[in-house]
Amino acid sequence: MTPRLDSALTPSRVIEYLDRYIVGQEKAKRAVAVALRNRLRRRMLPPEMAHEVMPKNILMVGPTGVGKTEIARRLAMLVQAPFIKVEATKFTEVGYVGRDVESMIRDLVEFAVTMVRRRMLEDVQGPALERAEQRLVDVLLPRSEKKFSVPDFMKVFGAGAETDTEEERPPEEEHGQETTRAKLLAMLRDGRLNDREVDVEVSDNSAAIPVLGGAGMDSVGINLNEMLSGILPKRSKKRRMKVGEALRAFQGEEAEKLIDSDALAQEALEKVQEDGIVFLDELDKVVARGGVTGPDVSREGVQRDLLPIVEGSVVQTRYGPVRTDHILFIAAGAFSGVKPSDLIPELQGRFPIRVELQPLSWENLQQILTEPENSLLKQYSALIATEGTELRFTEDATREIAELASRMNAEMEDIGARRLHTMLEQLLEEISFSVCARSVERIEITADLVRERLASLVIDADMVRERLDGLVEDRDIRRYLL
Repeated sequence: MTPRLDSALTPSRVIEYLDRYIVGQEKAKRAVAVALRNRLRRRMLPPEMAHEVMPKNILMVGPTGVGKTEIARRLAMLVQAPFIKVEATKFTEVGYVGRDVESMIRDLVEFAVTMVRRRMLEDVQGPALERAEQRLVDVLLPRSEKKFSVPDFMKVFGAGAETDTEEERPPEEEHGQETTRAKLLAMLRDGRLNDREVDVEVSDNSAAIPVLGGAGMDSVGINLNEMLSGILPKRSKKRRMKVGEALRAFQGEEAEKLIDSDALAQEALEKVQEDGIVFLDELDKVVARGGVTGPDVSREGVQRDLLPIVEGSVVQTRYGPVRTDHILFIAAGAFSGVKPSDLIPELQGRFPIRVELQPLSWENLQQILTEPENSLLKQYSALIATEGTELRFTEDATREIAELASRMNAEMEDIGARRLHTMLEQLLEEISFSVCARSVERIEITADLVRERLASLVIDADMVRERLDGLVEDRDIRRYLL
């Protein structure tokens, strides 16, 4: 009997999590929640069947600024999965100058390596700190080196020419030094030595071997610095720093030494293959419009180059080969001038879940301002609070901002929720500039203030008619006609 999955990441719980950060777009949230659950379900199947189950890739269709990227990004954060966002327009058909499509998988691997390294570094902080403390004590109180007797036959080769036989130090002297080291260690751990300056040897990571290459060199996957690291001695430099700073530097170096690089690379590759998420944006920009020839031919070429990656292939990286069979691909685009059906048929079939995201109404924009965790208004209020001033937005003010943003999106280019960032910066520019020089306990943003500061941004037909009324009179224009 197939074991049953737990209830930790059910679709409903995934949606609850996404609702904390994203307003509306219920269909898209539902689609990614099901795709994530199917990924977990596949792992519970027998290997021979699990291999046959393909990921439920998603195609999101909708204008910019409605939450497509945020949904994918928050999903990756929820499950701690490697995630990258790439734009389809960055790629070119094989044979053209530009990035090849396999580079996005190599970028995904690099992201995974960073994730795994960060976790491994956290796991070894305890042992690394102990080693760093002992290393720093050695700097503060160097151990006395014992001289030793050199056999007579070694002196023929010049060994021991400058080192004569010396008796070992008395036990009481050894004990005294260890006692002093123990006291130094206790003072170090209590922080009593943090402000003392000391000269230390730290790794020099600034010296790197430059690698010159043209387009497509990233596909080789060669890192000369790593190749030569085992041949060339590691460089270090002497620095004078405070003991507390030196301890942190030593702890970082010792933590790196405790990490198994082979295990790190293997775990990163497995996370990419099993949990990786690629958000492929602006897919509509590589769709050739009907009847158009010329440069648009390469757009279909990009689609055909994408096809084997999405279908499942092996990509060579500097950490080893990666299979893309079970990476989750989430593609997105506005598809205003073209349709999803204009994609090549093979690529269409690799995105079985298709979701259309809706434009944001002014009600949605008002919700975005106030409801999500760390919403825009909460962010700006927190920033101003660092100056000792409370920033408060009235309900009428938030509604006015949302309505003005909605009008601007309707009458100009629709950029969705991104419009709110522009408007808030305009609205709060003077306050952000002068609040540090004013001793004001509270500033209230009202609807009147919003209209005063932002009305100039909104240009509609009524305003044009109002401004031009009386300036232009009806006149006979026949004399201007040929």
